[in-house]
Amino acid sequence: MFARFSCIAVIALLASGCADTSPTLGSRYITYGDTKAVETVTNEFGSTDLQMIAESMTRSLAQSGVLRGRPVVQVYDVKNKTSEYIDTRDITNSIKTQLMKTGVARFTSDNNAMQSQIDQLKLQNQSGLYKKSTVAKTGNMIAAKYRIEGSISSIVKRSSDYKDVFYKFSLQLIDVESGLAEWMDEKEIRKTTER
Repeated sequence: MFARFSCIAVIALLASGCADTSPTLGSRYITYGDTKAVETVTNEFGSTDLQMIAESMTRSLAQSGVLRGRPVVQVYDVKNKTSEYIDTRDITNSIKTQLMKTGVARFTSDNNAMQSQIDQLKLQNQSGLYKKSTVAKTGNMIAAKYRIEGSISSIVKRSSDYKDVFYKFSLQLIDVESGLAEWMDEKEIRKTTER
C-alpha cells in the first residue's frame, strides 16, 4: 500500500515539475488576442485601421518603383485632421518599419529625432568626454533625397439609428531638391455602427 502511494506521489511530483509554474498576475478575465484579427469594438480609429493603412501604403510605395537604388528618406509625422485623438506617430512608425523591411529605402532621422541627433553630435564633439578617434564627425550626416508626409481626416455622420465614420488617409513622397511629388496614394476606410 505504501509503495503504491509512493509511486503515485512520485508521478504527481514529476507531472507538476513539467507544468508551467509561471505566476499569473492581474485579472483572470483578460486574455491575449490575435494582433491581426479585425478589431470592431467601436467605430473609432483602431488597430485594424492602422494595420490596413500601413500595409496598403507600404505596398503601394514599394511597388511604385520610385525608390530605386535605396534612396535616403526622411519621414514627417502624419497630420491628424480628425476630431478624435489618433497617435499618428504609430502610423508613421508602422509605415517606416514596413518600408525598412522591404529594403527599398534608407531613413535619416525624422523631423522629431533630428534634434536628438544634433545633441548627440554636439555632446561627442564639444564635451571633451570622448576619445577623439571614436567621436562621430560633424558634417557627415546623409541628407534625404525624399520626404514622406501625410494626413488623416474624417467625416462623421450621425442619426438616431447609426453613426458612420469615413476616414481618408493620404500620403505623398516629395523630392526634397525639386519639391515635386513623386508618388501619392490614399486609403479610405468606412465604419458604421447601428444603435
